[in-house]
Amino acid sequence: MKYLVHLSRVFVGVLFIISGFIKLNDPLGFSYKLEEYFGADVLNIEFLIPYALGISVIVVVFEVVLGVFLLIGYKPKLTVWSLLAMIVFFTFLTFYSAYFDKVKDCGCFGDALKLTPWESFTKDIILLVFILILFFGLKHIKPIFSKLPTTVIGLLSFVISLWFGYHVLMHLPSIDFRAYKMGANLQDGMSTPDDAAKPILEYTWTFTVNGETQEFVTNGSYPNVDGDYVGVETKTIDEGYMPPIQDFAIESDDEDLTTYFLEKDKLVIVAMYAISKAEADGVAKLKTFTDKAIKNGYTVIGLTSSGAEDKAAVKRNYKFNFDFYLCDEKVIKTIVRSNPGVVLLNKGTVKNKAHWNDIEDIEL
Repeated sequence: MKYLVHLSRVFVGVLFIISGFIKLNDPLGFSYKLEEYFGADVLNIEFLIPYALGISVIVVVFEVVLGVFLLIGYKPKLTVWSLLAMIVFFTFLTFYSAYFDKVKDCGCFGDALKLTPWESFTKDIILLVFILILFFGLKHIKPIFSKLPTTVIGLLSFVISLWFGYHVLMHLPSIDFRAYKMGANLQDGMSTPDDAAKPILEYTWTFTVNGETQEFVTNGSYPNVDGDYVGVETKTIDEGYMPPIQDFAIESDDEDLTTYFLEKDKLVIVAMYAISKAEADGVAKLKTFTDKAIKNGYTVIGLTSSGAEDKAAVKRNYKFNFDFYLCDEKVIKTIVRSNPGVVLLNKGTVKNKAHWNDIEDIEL
């Protein structure tokens, strides 16, 4: 039991630190995932949506700190009980979303590693087993340092985690795992290679044969059945290759301008997923920056999911010399974790991106 506890202690501690750090690197992204869970279609606790970011930061800091506490043996009883409570809650959450097919990606490892709900549920069950070993072998968890160093390390883990979360919120994630990271080409991200794996579908055909209802399963071909056709149901066995970028578009009121703008040598995108929710200080900074970009030969456009009235109002109130185009809100949130944020493209390749706090640092 002693060796099982030591093994579980290292495994659980390291996994919680890695998982927590990945989400702490992008707390806004995790808050968007929480908003999805809080929505009417999933848990139906929409009153928590305005607090999603705060809950996100608390949860991921707590996750990292618990991992550190477990490894150094700080307050083992409190640590193990907290780990058990957390994993029971997340196991329920992942089972609920998997069984009822509510959330396609659990967000456990952010954008670094995509897990389906069932994969995430399996991961949580494995973690639950290891944490139960810790729970029943609690007496074997001893501090690896004396009291003072253990307390100092525990306190530092909390302070550093909190500082790092604040830092990335005020700037951008330190490590960008998304398809819009610097150096990525958007056209390549949207395309499907010729040799890419194709989707595998299963077709269940229903026929009435001699007065009895019978089902026939094929991979798509119409079955050779002597009976009356009733209906068909399709089930996806394997989705095949999915391009990293699927819903990116730049649209005016009457046409799709995605290809046109992605062929520009020097393009600045001002990303503002919801104009009404944009930081006023950040919007105020855009006038000087965008005027300078236009003077330096850049094409400047805005991307938003907001309506025509909001687009006209922000352009008029801040005297912007560029137009806003329509793009899906979720896509804009993925492009840059800032509202507003700025992205520089050269023929569709991301050359730079910045939080509105760092606009002055962008070289044109």
